[in-house]
Order: sequence, then structure tokens, then C-alpha cells
Amino acid sequence: MLASDTILARKTIQERTSFSSTLTSNTNGTIYQAPDGEETSYYFAGANTENWLQFAGFYWRIIRINGDGTVRIIYNGTSTSTTGTGTTIGTSAFNSSAYDNMHVGYMYTEDEVHGLGTSSTIKGRVDEWYQDNIATSTDYTSKISTTTGFCGDRTSTTTNGGAPNNTGGTGTTTTYYGTRYRLNTNKTPTYDCPDEENDLYTVDGAGIGNEALTYPVGLITADEIAYAGGVYGSSNNKYYLYTYNAYWTMSPFHFSSSGRGASVFIVSYATFENDWLEDNVFGVRPVLNLKADVQLSGSGTADDPFVVN
Repeated sequence: MLASDTILARKTIQERTSFSSTLTSNTNGTIYQAPDGEETSYYFAGANTENWLQFAGFYWRIIRINGDGTVRIIYNGTSTSTTGTGTTIGTSAFNSSAYDNMHVGYMYTEDEVHGLGTSSTIKGRVDEWYQDNIATSTDYTSKISTTTGFCGDRTSTTTNGGAPNNTGGTGTTTTYYGTRYRLNTNKTPTYDCPDEENDLYTVDGAGIGNEALTYPVGLITADEIAYAGGVYGSSNNKYYLYTYNAYWTMSPFHFSSSGRGASVFIVSYATFENDWLEDNVFGVRPVLNLKADVQLSGSGTADDPFVVN
């Protein structure tokens, strides 16, 4: 049985039509669907306690079944505690500097909107953790998809509140990024990656995306937080992504030439917002994609989590 079949068993499938209000209700027994390219993603949202998974000696929360059938999971630590610093692998700056548009990138190159020449500080931290905890075991790596990526959308505009139009994005030009337009202006998250060729981070040989990653590991996107029940600028201490601990996403927000430079979306304790890269250090929660054909046992609760067989 495919992992998706095990997860979807005995779940009622629903579709959310509005993302302007936080989702705080108990959604056990329910999973939601949304377009994912030409396919469909099935995702958990709200105060759901049936998306626990145990893998590689750690506990994870299932974010969604991706459109290709792989299963996206976010790190939760060595226990099923839902709050505190134990839900992260530690803290990190997003980048060592904030005074150029390039520093909003998970990878970046000077004077390029979608550059991939240098790894961000946080990518280095995530890669180091993967190398030490996952890459050492073929039992683990054989279960992880190398053909599914992580979107760090850098589509841009110089118009505040405007749709991306490929302006700005370099140097110290004030720039607003695509995810900001979707989640702050329109409240319309997406599982599509607008510039897949450059901003879908994948490993070499994936056959899609930029093939620039060293390891098949990334961070959660701001769009995924919105699907899960977060609303930009609002607090939610009920949905499953709440940890009473601030942590990074990989989604750029904007660059201000008159402010403190570059900023990225974060989950800040209960609030879904953005924060400046300058001098800020927040929690790191790696994200993996399990292969579609992995076998799972368990029911997904904290007492009986899904286990990768």
C-alpha cells in the first residue's frame, strides 16, 4: 500500500475556499485538497493531531501528500511535545547579511534575481544536520525522494501590493516578492512554484527544478503555512504548526532600501509574519519528502504515530 493510501484511509476529503481567517478548529478525521500543478495535494490543517510520523529516530508532522504522491514532513524533535525549542534542530541566521536583495535567497548570486552560486547560512545549517543525521544511513536515504523540490519563490516587483512583473530583485532596489503578494494582498496560497526552473530547489539528477541542492532537504514555505491555517499578520495558537517558538520559512517577503534590508516570512511564536534578516536568529525545522512507495504503519496520533517500515 502506498503511503498516501495509508494516510488518506478513513479521512473525509474537503476543500477550503477561503484563506482570510485562521483555522483553529479540531480537524481530526479530515484532510483537505488543493491543486498542485496538474495533480492534487492533500494537506493537514487546523488543530489536527493525526499527522504524527516517526522516522530516522525523530518525530515529524506530515504537512501534505504532494501532487506526485510523495509525503512532505516537518521536523518536530525527539518527542511528541508540540511546543518549545525541542521542536527545532537549533537556531540560525537566515543569511550572514541583509543589505542586498540576494540575501532573501535560500541560495543566491550577486546581481542576479534567481542566483544559485552561494548557499545561505540557513541552508548550510540544514545540510549539516542532514549529513550528520540522515545521510549516514542508507536505510534512511532510501526512503527520501530525490525528485521532489522545495520552492523559494523569488518572483518580484517594485510595486507595493502589486503582482510580480520581473522588476527589482537585485542590489538595494526596494522589492516585493511573489509570496507577499499572494498571502498579504490576496490571501491566495498556492502549491505551484511560479519559477520552477530557478526557484524550485532540487538535487542533481531530479529532472525538475534548479538541481542545485546538495541534499534533498529544505524548509517549509509560507504558502504551506497558509494552507495549514495561518494567516499573515494574525495569531494562531491552535493549528498544528504552532510551537510557541519562532522559526524560519524559505519564502522571501521583501527588501526595503529605506529600512533594515531583506526580510523573510517566519512563524513567530503564535503569529505568522515576516522579520528582518539583520541580526535575527530563529529556529530551524528541516523538511523532507518521503518517497510515494514507502510503507507506513500506525494511525498518525501522538501515541501511535505513522512509522516508516
